[in-house]
Amino acid sequence: MDIRGLKELREFYRTLSDATRLRIVEQLARRELTVTEVARSLRMSQPLVSWHLHRLKGTGLVRMQRNGREVHCSLDHARLQEYMRQFEALIASQ
Repeated sequence: MDIRGLKELREFYRTLSDATRLRIVEQLARRELTVTEVARSLRMSQPLVSWHLHRLKGTGLVRMQRNGREVHCSLDHARLQEYMRQFEALIASQ
């Protein structure tokens, strides 16, 4: 794996190293939610949840789409699978 791929994989795992972000991924794996729904279910403030969601969006794991005043969030299952394939390739090459 090239250095760019390694850095991308590192950022993916760094992003998932936070328990709150793992809880958000768990929620979004089940269904699409608004930012408000995620905040309510985690009993966290909306600005803090938005901050975590933007970190997840930065790795491509979460897609966000504005619909009026609401922002709908969904997990990008294909991107998650790609990260998992990259990790499997990394450990298989050893």
